[in-house]
Amino acid sequence: MKFNISSKAFSSRLLDMGRVIVSKNSVAILECFVFDVKDGKLTIMASDNENTLVSSLDLNEHDGEIRFAVNAKTVQESMKEIPDQPLEIFVNETTFEVTVDYQNGQYKFMGQSAEEYPVPPALEGETTTFRIDSEQLISGIGRALFATADDTLRPVMNGVFFDIKENKLAMVASDGHKLACGEVENVGASEDGSFILPKKPASLVKALFGNEKAEVGVEFNMRNAVFTTENSKLICRLIEGHYPNYKSVIPNNNPNEATVNRAGILSALRRMLIFSNVNSSLVKLNFEPSRITISTQDIDFSMSATESLMCDYSGTPMSIGFKGTYLMDLLNNMEGDEIVIRLADATRAGIIVPTKQTDGASVLMLLMPMMLND
Repeated sequence: MKFNISSKAFSSRLLDMGRVIVSKNSVAILECFVFDVKDGKLTIMASDNENTLVSSLDLNEHDGEIRFAVNAKTVQESMKEIPDQPLEIFVNETTFEVTVDYQNGQYKFMGQSAEEYPVPPALEGETTTFRIDSEQLISGIGRALFATADDTLRPVMNGVFFDIKENKLAMVASDGHKLACGEVENVGASEDGSFILPKKPASLVKALFGNEKAEVGVEFNMRNAVFTTENSKLICRLIEGHYPNYKSVIPNNNPNEATVNRAGILSALRRMLIFSNVNSSLVKLNFEPSRITISTQDIDFSMSATESLMCDYSGTPMSIGFKGTYLMDLLNNMEGDEIVIRLADATRAGIIVPTKQTDGASVLMLLMPMMLND
């Protein structure tokens, strides 16, 4: 049988799908894509046995139905070298030999039966569902991913925590030093619930749904979650365990507030970190009315740097130390021209929020301080 498809759309989708496949797999067939031609669509499946991606593309034409597997690396590498044009793909239904005809040439390679390919698990038992705009989902995951931990002793910290309460979704991540929390209102949840999404499927959600401007349906139970749009689906294994009470570490009263230009403080931090201790990356922030002074030093190499920025500060003059690289991570994962830094004292966590929150959504970042030598 044969089918026709756009090379650009085909190659782009294979690139996204290939993110799930691991380079060395104990199950040989998991090094393959599964192609299923049916009802005018090509459905592609890829899996690493814990995460399964399924995505569909419209075909220009086809003359039958077939399901087969092909080596992912072979088809990915060959398709990305073809300029944008229609492809005509022939598949021998007995031997699974694949022939790809394009404008100036032809590829031939062997496929195989897809009968041994693992079937993704179905959600069993009680499940919770909600719907969220893809842009809100992608931005929420993107803001949280950088704050996840790599802790073998506490695996629950190694993912993004989805917490649904009173029809509001919070996407949270923390490594104990920094915390990122984004909230989205009115997600249409069937009931309250929570789950911890590992880093890999979180990155896959960004890759798969990043170009789709649509609602994403999410269904989950204690073990697995399913993210679904009109043309794509991700089935993934969740991290089991109880996530710490993140709300308990967010201070309710930080009376000292500074409003500062985000790009300006980021630029200053880049300059300061050149002269900071390579191990601690400690930067000192001194807040005074109308001014914030950023300074750092490396005693071992007799280096130091100081820079002042204009800001709108209300509160008691104070100094606080932060790990400069962490502070830059927080600022890089926020949006908007200006941010508000809320502080209590030099020993308590600082809160950073944008001056303008998006309608129906909010962002909050937290950073633990470092002890100052002086």
